[in-house]
Amino acid sequence: MKKFMVALLVVALTASCAFAWTPSKNVTVIVAYKAGSGTDNTARVLSKFASDKIGRTIVIQNLEGGSGSIGWTALSQARPDGYTLGFVNLPTLCSNIVEQLGDYKIDDFVPICNHVNETSMVMVSKSSPFNTLQELVAYAKENPGKLKASTNGMKASNHIGAELFAKSAGFQYMAIPYGGTADQLLALRQGEVDFSVAKEADIASMLTEVKVLGVFAEKRMPSFPDAPTLGELGFYNKWYGSARAIVAPKGTPSDVIAFYEEAFKNAMDDPEYKAAAEKAGITTLYMNAEDTAKLINQQYDFCVNEVAKLWE
Repeated sequence: MKKFMVALLVVALTASCAFAWTPSKNVTVIVAYKAGSGTDNTARVLSKFASDKIGRTIVIQNLEGGSGSIGWTALSQARPDGYTLGFVNLPTLCSNIVEQLGDYKIDDFVPICNHVNETSMVMVSKSSPFNTLQELVAYAKENPGKLKASTNGMKASNHIGAELFAKSAGFQYMAIPYGGTADQLLALRQGEVDFSVAKEADIASMLTEVKVLGVFAEKRMPSFPDAPTLGELGFYNKWYGSARAIVAPKGTPSDVIAFYEEAFKNAMDDPEYKAAAEKAGITTLYMNAEDTAKLINQQYDFCVNEVAKLWE
């Protein structure tokens, strides 16, 4: 698998602020998950402010299914003319490529910028009998394979998180894949499963319906100060989570990439966007095109060298 040739994209991104290209019609942004999902929600918050910076309306197109592969296949095959962009989720995009779940590869996408970087967390429904991670793990060890976890797809980001948790804590469980995070969390809230792994923005609208028992962070999260890190309890002791980046199809001209890189940066720097993002539980982490390319490479290496071993 080829990695990004970072210089390919970004050397030309040092172009002047007077961009040679600007869009003359509305821009479609593909979200590979259903409306109401965490990715969809974060994309819509950003698009409201980015449309002003771009000068054209951003139209979100939801193409869900196949753990993101349906949307990302469509994105990889779109015309590289600057009028079709898309969000890619990490590490799911890379995991899908490693598992050959979609008809695309890493270098079919040109990075524009990163949008968010979110910490994963272990959660149960509000009605769950488990109030601590220790209680959940103790029950799982006493009843091997009885606990069920909903995921956002086979070997997708939240399934990877559940595996990291279970392997490090030493218990067995049954993973049940759903069409995406929205369906995964609906199953949790309806009592179809016992626990899930998801991110803060995914549950921003349902905080009264779930209990966060632990976080995949090196220190406690300010927004969930009572939830211990997994490392505190002797489980997985590294950060784990998801990033959501904005990309274009391979072949998109460098001046188009430069235009969008600047426009999305300006949108994320907007104080009104920052306030809206905070309200929605979105952890914004802007990265330019070069750094986003490095991030995608890192996530691909993580999937090849660490994630694959979870299912050996």
